[in-house]
Amino acid sequence: MKCTRKAKTGWLGLGVIVTAVATGAMFLGGVPSESQATGLTTSTSGMPSAIGWNTGDSNPHNVQPVALAEVDTASKRHANSLSRAFRDAATAVMPSVVTIQSLPGEVPASRGEAGEQQIPEELRNNPFFKRFFEGIPEGSLRNPRPRGKAGAGSGVIVDSSGIILTNNHVVDGAGKLIVKLHDGREFEAAEWKTDPMTDIAIVRIKAEGDLPSAKIGDSDEMLVGDWVLAAGAPFGLKETVTAGIVSAKSRGIGITDREDFIQTDAAINPGNSGGPLVNLDGEVIGINTAISTTSGGYQGVGFAVPINLARWVGDQLVSNGTVQRAFLGVGIQPVTSVLSETFGLESVKGAVVTEVREGTPAAKAGLQAGDVVIRFDGLDISQPRHLQAAVERAAMDKPHDIVVIRDGKEVALKVNVATMPDNLLASNSGSNGVTDGTSSRFNDVGLEVAGLTDDVAEQLNIAGESGVVITAVKPDSPAAKAGLQESMVITRVGKSTVATVDDFRKAMEDKSLKDGVLMLVKAGGSSRFIVVKN
Repeated sequence: MKCTRKAKTGWLGLGVIVTAVATGAMFLGGVPSESQATGLTTSTSGMPSAIGWNTGDSNPHNVQPVALAEVDTASKRHANSLSRAFRDAATAVMPSVVTIQSLPGEVPASRGEAGEQQIPEELRNNPFFKRFFEGIPEGSLRNPRPRGKAGAGSGVIVDSSGIILTNNHVVDGAGKLIVKLHDGREFEAAEWKTDPMTDIAIVRIKAEGDLPSAKIGDSDEMLVGDWVLAAGAPFGLKETVTAGIVSAKSRGIGITDREDFIQTDAAINPGNSGGPLVNLDGEVIGINTAISTTSGGYQGVGFAVPINLARWVGDQLVSNGTVQRAFLGVGIQPVTSVLSETFGLESVKGAVVTEVREGTPAAKAGLQAGDVVIRFDGLDISQPRHLQAAVERAAMDKPHDIVVIRDGKEVALKVNVATMPDNLLASNSGSNGVTDGTSSRFNDVGLEVAGLTDDVAEQLNIAGESGVVITAVKPDSPAAKAGLQESMVITRVGKSTVATVDDFRKAMEDKSLKDGVLMLVKAGGSSRFIVVKN
């Protein structure tokens, strides 16, 4: 009875195999001298086999094979040709595919309860504060505590010097990264840089000699229905390749600020993130990023960041350490069927301008609220994110053509885009260079701040004080880990007094989260120093 239950829960297959092997061994042991008479063949190991394998070279039971004329040889050739294409594409890309392990690091913890801030060197070495630390052993301030999170993902080498392209969420919050190559070698990452807005990251390792780098394709050339392969390490199973097609292009699914995903039915699972999506030439055309699922695993809907976007982001991360985006200075929204009819449009496509901010490139170019943008530099604009992508990647040293529908007629304008200010970073709601005017976002720190008005200061019981008030803190960000919270007021960064958002921005320009940023914050009527560190 117990054996029956085990078989029903998954042991039946194993039981049958074990039984068959045991039975075969007993049979062979009883009649070894009659192998020829009973039709026993010889295995590849030289031992007799109880099964009359038809290998083509021998036919122990004299069974006639199916006539070749009955086989659709043309279909077989096509199938074999596709199989070879898959195999060649996988062979081409796999040497450049890596696994990335994200591990917690260690940072010094302060004396006292876990989670307290380390006393900054800036304070310890300050003549005024130094007296407060006399008698406190240096070692007592440096008990290590873990920082970051553990996880695993994939990546692809895009430069033989050791530059790897992956997802931001693969490396986000890591204390250190361990990169394992196709040949088994392991390296600790020397550095990594990220762009949360596109979920793209660059990881650099230092290895002797050139590394195998993947060939980069053109994601714009991919069409719905084209074959693709997804490579990576799903569930930690390295060097895994799955096949599918491009199911759709230019998808937005609401997980990042900037989205233009390639949708595919190639199996993508946890651990595939950051790995390459390639065409049949083995060229990388996307970076596997997300799946749509109700089970936590593959259900036929996966998404990859187009390589053209990932390449643009990666180039800037390597060159500048950050991504510089251009902006117009407008609020935009999608065209609906109702708006299309109202504006006299021929189709439900375009980006409706809802606001034009004073002094911005859009205002200088003559854009107006109610305009419907249909083309930018010759590129058809079907929806707001198309305009966002086109504008943000536009060169800032030359004018660009923009065509709008105004009062039912096409109007052509020239616009010179400018660098997007930090306080104008757009959200995925479809605005470009527009916020509500009250908060400014600082993605690397993980917080939003606003100017401290008299009314807000009074509500916080700090009337007469100056600074910037924290309006939002991103979970698991450097700001959150440091203990910053909404409604706290930042009055100083480093040695700089902060009275406005511009003061805060300028004070942060030369600061490094890697080294730690000292902030003086006020909360609950008292002030304290906090070190924000990545």
